[in-house]
Amino acid sequence: MNKFQSFQEFLTTQSIQVSVWGFVLNLALAALLAFLLSRLYVKYGQSLSNRQVFSRNFLMLTMTTMLIITIVKSSLALSLGLVGALSIVRFRAAIKEPEELAYLFLAIAIGLGFGADQRVITVVAFVIISGIIWLRSRTSDAEESQNLFLTISSHNPVKIELKDVVETLKKHCAGVSLKRFDETNEMLEASFQVEYTDYNQLEQSKNAIQKLGDSVKVSFLDNQGIF
Repeated sequence: MNKFQSFQEFLTTQSIQVSVWGFVLNLALAALLAFLLSRLYVKYGQSLSNRQVFSRNFLMLTMTTMLIITIVKSSLALSLGLVGALSIVRFRAAIKEPEELAYLFLAIAIGLGFGADQRVITVVAFVIISGIIWLRSRTSDAEESQNLFLTISSHNPVKIELKDVVETLKKHCAGVSLKRFDETNEMLEASFQVEYTDYNQLEQSKNAIQKLGDSVKVSFLDNQGIF
């Protein structure tokens, strides 16, 4: 019985006083880093969703996480209560792409760092991660080629042949792969996955295909728009 009472007293009395000015400083730094993270995501993110709208969540998520950690770390009883609360609450966010989840985790990590009063480590880690994101975007812009889905259709009276289309694409594309081909007595429709090293190749291939016939219709779709 004495041991049980001692444990209860430990839970109720074990408390860490949080400095108000330290909390305000951490909250301001967390807000600043969350704002910089949102700008970083808008400029260098590759998500197809509206990055401007999605990035607005970073500020509230970071500051809320920091507030929770600051309060919880001051009391062991609150820490145990948080575990119980999280076992009841279910967070179901509609995450469409893995990149969105990565940025959300980074926003939470910033809140955790400042909530634990680890200012220097959090700021240094954010600077390094931001530098890596910037370098990755510069490298991908320099090295990545443009992969597109190309759909070509033609109808009578001047229906083109598939072999003419393939030969034309081979002359102007870095890579060509036939994905679908439909042909009737009245029309021809073919879908390709094509690769271009620059936009000049795309323009040249488009002009060359249109010269095959007046009834030719050309449609390009970004490969990322499918997957």
